[in-house]
Amino acid sequence: MNISKIEQRVLHVLAQGGHIRHMRASNGRVTEATCLTRDGFGYSGFNLDVFRKLVRKKLIQSLAGKPYRISRKGRVAVRSQLDNR
Repeated sequence: MNISKIEQRVLHVLAQGGHIRHMRASNGRVTEATCLTRDGFGYSGFNLDVFRKLVRKKLIQSLAGKPYRISRKGRVAVRSQLDNR
């Protein structure tokens, strides 16, 4: 599966325990999404277009209205990266 560099980075943040918080409009569509790391910091390379691509490819999922997390398909698709902490 072709995944862009930005999508790879977001999936890597999510695989380490991060999540995506979202806000919905009255019509049910997501109008705002923020990617947070496991430490609670915002990820600056994330926007609504990247969010929609990840949802369309089913690499992230939300269960029962909770924040979006990486799906099983997303875990398989992400390439491992060295953690530079």
